[in-house]
Amino acid sequence: MAIFKHILIPVDFSAHSNAALLLGSEMAARFGSSVSLLHVHELLPYGLPSEYEMYAPDLRQRVIVQIEQGLAAAQRRAETAGARTVETKIIEGYPAADIAKFAAKGGFDLIVMGTHGRRGIQHALLGSVAERVVRMAPCPVLTVRSSEEPASAASKVWPLASSKP
Repeated sequence: MAIFKHILIPVDFSAHSNAALLLGSEMAARFGSSVSLLHVHELLPYGLPSEYEMYAPDLRQRVIVQIEQGLAAAQRRAETAGARTVETKIIEGYPAADIAKFAAKGGFDLIVMGTHGRRGIQHALLGSVAERVVRMAPCPVLTVRSSEEPASAASKVWPLASSKP
């Protein structure tokens, strides 16, 4: 019986996100869990009425194509790390709130996500998506920080990651 049947891994294509992707995928391999990779394309705040777009249509499409390519590469990394079933999803919205909503609607058992580990003034000014997700999530959230070698970080956090199932 799987402890975690469905794992959500939000990705923003940073080193921290990649470390979470590897760890979450290794956990999925251990538990026989499915994985969903989610990228929330953040809405840009600007002072125009909602019917106006800040992006030209061709620029918006190029951004979406780049996100799709990044998610396809992340899906390959997740499968290489051992995840058997990997789905991808792009949402346009606000990262913390939409990650929590997606997790609630999808019935996820666990969220594994990267965190930058900001402190002090950086944390006060930039906030923490991971911290807000922890507060709003309907399930446990495992946060992962990258080190110089993300794979070694995964082995430290998940000791069984380096051995075969």
